[in-house]
Amino acid sequence: MDTEKQRLKEILQEKSIMRGDFTLASGKKSDYYIDARLTTLDAEGVYLVGKIFLSEIIGNSEIVGVGGPTMGADPIVGSVIAQSHVIGKKLNGFLVRKEEKKHGTAKLIEGNLSKGDRVVVVEDVVTTAGSVIKAINAVQELGAIVESVFVIVDREEGGAEKFQEMGIEFKPIFKISELL
Repeated sequence: MDTEKQRLKEILQEKSIMRGDFTLASGKKSDYYIDARLTTLDAEGVYLVGKIFLSEIIGNSEIVGVGGPTMGADPIVGSVIAQSHVIGKKLNGFLVRKEEKKHGTAKLIEGNLSKGDRVVVVEDVVTTAGSVIKAINAVQELGAIVESVFVIVDREEGGAEKFQEMGIEFKPIFKISELL
């Protein structure tokens, strides 16, 4: 494991993994919870996540954007697009709301996304993949092409299989079995 990934693992284990009795967004019960926002809202943590994701993204020259479901994707998108500017491979960012705004432009997708764009969808944690699939569907309805889904942690509870069924590459930095 390279030093950046190892350091990110340490930050996740220190800040983001909690033990106890939790109910997940899927409704399932769990004896642990991953609050990855405590890592993605940490300067070093979000820098490392952005750097690791960007190193994967730049391997595909057709990718022009990165985005995902708000709120988990927000700091990740910011980190990746800022770092893309620094290295001269400018990527556009976008965020997908849970529902359309009721005012203003009434957008479901905020940011820079156009029909035909090839993009990566990012998220902090995937369990059953429901919120990411909703975001993917919104991106595809706009006419953009989702090449891959990148996540910090895969809870290994069915998300990977759903992306495989959709024909979308799935790249977690960590599986939960590597962190617990």
